[in-house]
Amino acid sequence: MVTLVHAALRLAAVGLPVLPLRRGKVPVGNCVDCKDSACGDRPHMKAAGPCRCPGPCHGWAAATTDPHVLTSPLWTAAWQQAVAVAYHPGGAGLTVVDLDNAAAIEWARKTLPPTRTVATTRGEHWIYQGTTRSVNAVREGVDIKSAMAYARYLGPGTGTTAPLPDAIRALTEQKSPAVRPAPHALPVPVPAGGGQCPHRTPAYLERGIRMAEQRISEAYSQVHATVYRTFLAVLSTHGRCGCLTDAHVARLFAAAQAKGESPRHCTDAWANARTALGM
Repeated sequence: MVTLVHAALRLAAVGLPVLPLRRGKVPVGNCVDCKDSACGDRPHMKAAGPCRCPGPCHGWAAATTDPHVLTSPLWTAAWQQAVAVAYHPGGAGLTVVDLDNAAAIEWARKTLPPTRTVATTRGEHWIYQGTTRSVNAVREGVDIKSAMAYARYLGPGTGTTAPLPDAIRALTEQKSPAVRPAPHALPVPVPAGGGQCPHRTPAYLERGIRMAEQRISEAYSQVHATVYRTFLAVLSTHGRCGCLTDAHVARLFAAAQAKGESPRHCTDAWANARTALGM
């Protein structure tokens, strides 16, 4: 814990907004006061610090360079559970091109200008000066992490940081943002009774969606499995009455992506759950 705090303070001193990551490379979950967006964070998720909570419970938006915050009691408790330090690239005016495999690295070497490079467990991070939208899976094995995202800090890397190339900005414009997806309309079967929802009140559906978001956000391990089981539960209860909307599904996808799931994984999990239920 001491080593992580010291590393975080060193990074903060050079302008990197940092935050702790728990096992599974996920941020600290919402505290009681902020759970289920009780703090009203969602309308303001456009810059770091969407609410006044003093703890590190808003992922990238909690990232800070303030040494007093980083060593405060709430953050100290979080560092005791942490396994790594992450940072908010956009908050430092940076973009991380996350290359997950050899093919992605080869593509980058042929397509992008050389820049500061950091080795990862599966590939490389190419770090550029400049910000853009954060989008996963812009190509096979390529994620873009900048605004409204976090990246694990894996060392200073080698090389000189180059300006963000137009090729990366173009890729992010071709994809939907990774943080808040807008799924296509879902072909959910409508029952023969004219589509009337058999549930008691609209609040029943809202409570179910909030419980599903909470279940995903509190997953400490086996995130893939938790997301699939949660999607399955939501569809089994609400998938045949016609009451689910794109907005509901977007909330579930957003909760899953906040835990590190990619848009593709969310789409696959949703499709697999529908298939399992014969929908």
